[in-house]
Amino acid sequence: MMQALAVSAPSRMELTSLPAPTPRPNEVLLQVGAVGLCGTDFHIFEGFANYHSDANGRLIPLSEQPQILGHEFCGTVVEVGSEVKDLRPGDRVVADQGWNCHSYGEAQLCEYCATGNSHQCARYAEHGITGLQGALAEYVAIPAVNAVKIESDLPFEQAVLTEPLACITHSNEMLRRTPARYTFGGERPIRNVLICGAGPAGLFFTQYLRNVIGFDGTLIVTEPNAKRRELVSSFGATAIDPTAVDLVTATRELTDGERIHCLIESAGVAQLFKQMPGLLRKQATVVLYGHGHHGVDLGVLNNLQFIEPTLIAPVGASGGFDGDGRPTIYRRSLELINSGKVNVSKLITNRYTTLATVPQGFATDRFSAEYIKGMAVFA
Repeated sequence: MMQALAVSAPSRMELTSLPAPTPRPNEVLLQVGAVGLCGTDFHIFEGFANYHSDANGRLIPLSEQPQILGHEFCGTVVEVGSEVKDLRPGDRVVADQGWNCHSYGEAQLCEYCATGNSHQCARYAEHGITGLQGALAEYVAIPAVNAVKIESDLPFEQAVLTEPLACITHSNEMLRRTPARYTFGGERPIRNVLICGAGPAGLFFTQYLRNVIGFDGTLIVTEPNAKRRELVSSFGATAIDPTAVDLVTATRELTDGERIHCLIESAGVAQLFKQMPGLLRKQATVVLYGHGHHGVDLGVLNNLQFIEPTLIAPVGASGGFDGDGRPTIYRRSLELINSGKVNVSKLITNRYTTLATVPQGFATDRFSAEYIKGMAVFA
């Protein structure tokens, strides 16, 4: 038996006992080392999001099947299936939580996996999101090809941020390859970017743009929290407090009246859609990264559609595969952390060393002015 945290109703997370998973021939059993607490976890916990559906698309309520959350995770291999030859007990790994054709051992890849879109696999499922057991538990079993070995002494609490950084890497790749009026390095180059929200995603976007792709244009981040604005500035962006200034006026001044070429919505704040028509240059690009939007009528899109933006909606850490079937984008993102190009240590503000203390992060801690990223660290 093992201990796990289950969400059985909105805002109800309880410690429970259940059988520890037994790895199938192509799987490894992990003793969970660290789990990142993600905004998506919070949206599911609050009842504002549900990605668990049956074969007919019917959403399965938490009351019918409680969800064990935790899709950002890493751990130590404690058992390997009979078919696994390249991992052994004691290996430290980060996990791709999404099941794809390689995870299922398919000889023929579906059209999505074959074209480097692993998180849109025709049979896609996801630990901690779509009903598969998440990592807010003592153990979790995953396909061996979903486990990327940590080749350094990087602490688990930093290595676990490979998953959210891989989501940002995927988003930037979509942004760079999607045909649009304004592009990075194209005939009409993107000269300014507005990132809405300086949570972990916004802070990763900021560093990725500056340190990975070398964007040297105007980079603006809107964020009401003073601590996060300070961190944004240290990463090379101009921070705006939207509660202290008029955001539309401020961005026009910072862009010399051009308005925004590329807007990245990473806050999950629905009210921003009301402001977008005043923020954007005509035919600008909008990256819809945030989730959990609620409280605004769909009619806010009317004026946004009128200026013909290119809308990009990246989800997860989708990408292609290395020769061993493992996710390329995770290996690349892990290396960005190892190399220091993306600093993850400054984002971790809250640590929980037992499963019993994790609900405190969901219920209260995340609303603190000092909170940026919560982390369950068990090893």
